[in-house]
Amino acid sequence: MSKTILKQEIEQQPQVVRSLISRELNDVANLAKELRGHFNHVVIAARGTSDNAARYAQYLLGAHNHLPVALATPSLFTIYKQPPKMADSLIIGISQSGRPPDIVAVLEEGRRQGQPTLAITNKADSPLAKAAEYIIPLKVGRERSVAATKTYTASLAALALFSGCLNHEARTLDELEKVPDYMQQVLQGVDDVHPSVQRYRYMDHCVVIGRGFNYATAFEISLKIKELTQIIAEPYSSADFLHGPIAIIREGFPVMMVAPSGPMLNDLTELIERIIEMHSELILISDVPEILGRANLAIRLPAGIPEWLSPMVAVLPGQIFSLALAQARGLDPDQPKGLHKVTETW
Repeated sequence: MSKTILKQEIEQQPQVVRSLISRELNDVANLAKELRGHFNHVVIAARGTSDNAARYAQYLLGAHNHLPVALATPSLFTIYKQPPKMADSLIIGISQSGRPPDIVAVLEEGRRQGQPTLAITNKADSPLAKAAEYIIPLKVGRERSVAATKTYTASLAALALFSGCLNHEARTLDELEKVPDYMQQVLQGVDDVHPSVQRYRYMDHCVVIGRGFNYATAFEISLKIKELTQIIAEPYSSADFLHGPIAIIREGFPVMMVAPSGPMLNDLTELIERIIEMHSELILISDVPEILGRANLAIRLPAGIPEWLSPMVAVLPGQIFSLALAQARGLDPDQPKGLHKVTETW
């Protein structure tokens, strides 16, 4: 695999996450202490890759902090100018650039309503950061490739750090500190994926399936496939997929599944069996040898990753697959057609 800017940034992610955790731990612990007890639910505004980080936060803050989490509808704040009441909410804005006016507008309205606001962004001097009362700066350095990678995993790490500090749980923070090592283990086998991806260079559609914490991973991987390869890739929960979309499966249809160990594994394994029976082309990201051995393309995760942290690791094979597939199709993964690094929406 040639050394693109995107590959370099994929390879930076273990160190990016390690640095964020060590650098921001004390500040996040302090802001969590200040916020504790001042909200009963969370509203998150985000777009694109950051929206997928917000999906992770729905499971994370719901399961670990017992908080209902809603995704904001920014056009209510900007175009309709009829924002909902957000009493007793923490308003979180997630944006790599911190520039989208609609995301900024949600936080500005949150402050106008007297609610606490938190920005998670790579640009500490951005409009989003200035609109927020609190900020977790990602500080990943400039992300030069158009497709986001290190800002995504850093956003997940920031959310995980905030969740752990909000509960002041030493165990969860200890588990989080081990994530960069798991990420590095995945990246050690990066070049092994490239030759196997060649068989998918002519596909024009696929689905990506995950559930639970990795519902967000399915969305993020499908976004990377679309951005980098111009292939139609649709994300689904395994539960939603059974409610109709499974009808699209036919012999040879490509299905990527994210199935790490955890409470969702039995559910995902049952769907894997059905997909195999339908003679689909199964691409599997997992740490479970029994099901990896049944895939057409198996990408192994390290064993022992706590499920709540697995999205930071499981997304890496999807990034690598998308990069390799773009190159196999003769596309430039650093400059995908029709895309810009910063997109401002209203």
